[in-house]
Amino acid sequence: MIAGARIGCLFGVGVGPGDPELITVKALRVVKQAHVIAYPCARHGNSNARSIVCSELAYGQIELPMMYPVTTEQTEHPGGYEAALSQFYDDMSAQIAEHLASGRDVAVLCEGDPFFYGSYMYLHDRLAHRFTTQVIPGVASIMGAAAQLGTPLVRRDAEFTVLPGTLSEDVLIAKLNQQGAFAIMKLGRNFAKVKRAIDSAGLVDRALFIERATMAAERIIPLREVDPLQVPYFSLILIPDSSQAQRDKTIRNSGWISVVGLGPGGPGWITPEAQQALNEATDLVGYHTYLDRVPVRFGQRRFGSDNKIEADRARHALSLAESGRRVCVVSSGDPGIFAMASAVLECVDQGPPAWRSLDIRILPGLSAMQAAASRVGAPLGHDFCVISLSDRLKPWEVVVNRLESAARADFAIAIYNPISSERLWQLGEARTIIARHRSPETPVVLARSVGRSDERTMITDLEHFDPSLADMQTIVLIGSSTTRAISLSNARKLIYTPRSYGDRSSGA
Repeated sequence: MIAGARIGCLFGVGVGPGDPELITVKALRVVKQAHVIAYPCARHGNSNARSIVCSELAYGQIELPMMYPVTTEQTEHPGGYEAALSQFYDDMSAQIAEHLASGRDVAVLCEGDPFFYGSYMYLHDRLAHRFTTQVIPGVASIMGAAAQLGTPLVRRDAEFTVLPGTLSEDVLIAKLNQQGAFAIMKLGRNFAKVKRAIDSAGLVDRALFIERATMAAERIIPLREVDPLQVPYFSLILIPDSSQAQRDKTIRNSGWISVVGLGPGGPGWITPEAQQALNEATDLVGYHTYLDRVPVRFGQRRFGSDNKIEADRARHALSLAESGRRVCVVSSGDPGIFAMASAVLECVDQGPPAWRSLDIRILPGLSAMQAAASRVGAPLGHDFCVISLSDRLKPWEVVVNRLESAARADFAIAIYNPISSERLWQLGEARTIIARHRSPETPVVLARSVGRSDERTMITDLEHFDPSLADMQTIVLIGSSTTRAISLSNARKLIYTPRSYGDRSSGA
C-alpha cells in the first residue's frame, strides 16, 4: 500500500425485501457510485440482491459475486458447516480488502437490512476495524411482509418477538406461549417443526404465511395449506398480537366495496391506491376482460361476467360486501367515466337500506381519453366534452342533440364507444354532424388499445377520417376550431389545442 494513497470505503447496503421501489434514496446513490458491487449468490449464479438493483448498475463497475459454498448444513469441509462458512467469509473479506486497499469503494448488497439477519454483518466483523465503513439501513423483510399482508403487528405496549426457525421445537413452543406478536424467519426445511410449535401454542388461526414478500413471485398462503417440502428460504410467518387479530377480524366482518379504475393499459398506469385495494380484496367483480388484467392472488375469489350486465354485477358486489367480504369492482380506465361507479351508486340508491351503511369507495384511474391525448400531444388542452355514442342506455336522439350542441359550442370532443358489431353507422353520422361546424382540416385522432401490446394511434383530419377504422377499443378525439397540428424535426406530428382564442391573452 502506497503511503498517502486513497483507501476505499466499505458500504453495507440494505436493498430492501425485493421490490426495487423500496430501496432508500441513500442506498441507491451508493449503489450507483461504488466502484465495486459485491452480492451474495447461489451456485447457479442468480442473486436476488443484485436483481433488485440491476437496472441501476453503471457501466464499468466491478461486480464481485459472493458464491456460497453450501446451500444446506451438509458439507465436506473437515470443520463442518460452520467452519466452511467461516472460511468463505474469510476469503470474501480478503478479496474485498484488496479492492479497498486499492482505493475502490465497495458496496456489499444485502437483502432487507444489513444488520438484521444479514450476511453482510459477517464481513463487517472482519473488515470494519481496518477500513472506513458505512452501513445503509434497508426495509426489513418483516416490514415488507406486514405491509403486503395488510396487518399491523403491534399496538400500544404490546411486545414483538422475532424468532429464527432454527430454534428447537421446545424453545419455539415456550416463546410462542408468551403474550405479544411474533415473526418467525429462516423457515425452509424448518417449516414442519415451526408449524408443530405454532399448533401446540394454539396460534395457527392467527398465523400469516407469506413467501417472497414484495417480489414478483410473492405468494400469500393459509398456513394449513403450505407444503412443508416447498417452503423457500425467503418466506416467513407473522403472528399479530391477539388484540390486533381481533381488530382484523372485526374489520373483515364489516366488509367494504371499492370501485377501482385499472387505467387504460398496462400495470404501470394503476395507481398505488387502486393496487392496495386489489391486494386487500377478498373478491373481485367485473367484466371478465378487465379481470384478466389483474394478477391472480391465492384465495381471492373472482366473478367475471359479460360487459352488458352492469347492474347485475353491481348488485352482486354489494351483496358480497354486505356479507362481510372486501370487494373490488373492477373497471378499465376511470370507474366514474362510462363505467361501474355510477352503476354501483344507482343500485345503492334503489336497493335495500343496508347497502347505505356499507363502506363504499370510488378509486380513480387514468382515463382512456387522457392516455390517448398524451400519445399525440394535447388535443384536450382547452375546453372539451366527452360523449358516448352507445344508444343502449339512452336514445340516439339524445346523442345527436349532444353532438350538435358540442360541435356548435366549439368544444374539442372525446368520443367513447364509437362503434360495435351492432352499431356500424353511428360514428359516420357523428362525423357528418360535427363536420357541419368544423373545417375539413380539423385534426382527428383514433387511438386504439392505448398502453397495451396492440396499441395503434393514427392522426388524420375530418375530411379524411374513415369511421370504419374504429372499433369498441378505440377512442376518437376531434379537435375544436383552434386545434392545430405541428411537425417535429424527426417527422413526428403532434396536435394541441391552445389555451387562448385568437389574440386574447391566455388565462387559467
